[in-house]
Amino acid sequence: MDAIETGRLVLRNFRRNDAADLFAYLKAPVASCFFSEKLADMDAAEKEAEKRSCSDEMIAVCLKETDRMVGDLFATPEDDTYSVGWNFNPAFGGRGFALEAAQALFIHLFERLNARRLYAYVEDHNTRSQRLCERLGMRQEGLFIDFVSFGNDETGAPIYENTMQYALLRREWDARKQAE
Repeated sequence: MDAIETGRLVLRNFRRNDAADLFAYLKAPVASCFFSEKLADMDAAEKEAEKRSCSDEMIAVCLKETDRMVGDLFATPEDDTYSVGWNFNPAFGGRGFALEAAQALFIHLFERLNARRLYAYVEDHNTRSQRLCERLGMRQEGLFIDFVSFGNDETGAPIYENTMQYALLRREWDARKQAE
């Protein structure tokens, strides 16, 4: 993918040298949906960064001034629809990087790749991601009860989570842009 620049960020393909920054937030993932991506050590982080570097679906989000990776996005195509999501290093939270990066990704998907629809899954307890979806203009389409399990309790039984689905259609995106 061609790099996308915003005021403060660069969205680009992963590189192997992103491993340390990736490890910084995947050694102890905050959101349960990323528990399966937990990295045990730097060797695992290097392998994961290398794997991600081969895909345009996984996008590194880096500070423009230093190229330090502060998080990542994904956009998985399904015909004219994209499943989107984000995972950011909590050390960089509260600065608007996720919103800035996701807005740039949405512009790219709608205006360059002609996406018709974007959707995201968010756990019902992940209020930060819910607010981000709403700030991006996404609307909640549904709530899936006991939808998925990302971990087990002390007895080994799966812990099922409720998952919200948010979505945004191109026509909604266009109407929002016209209103601005």
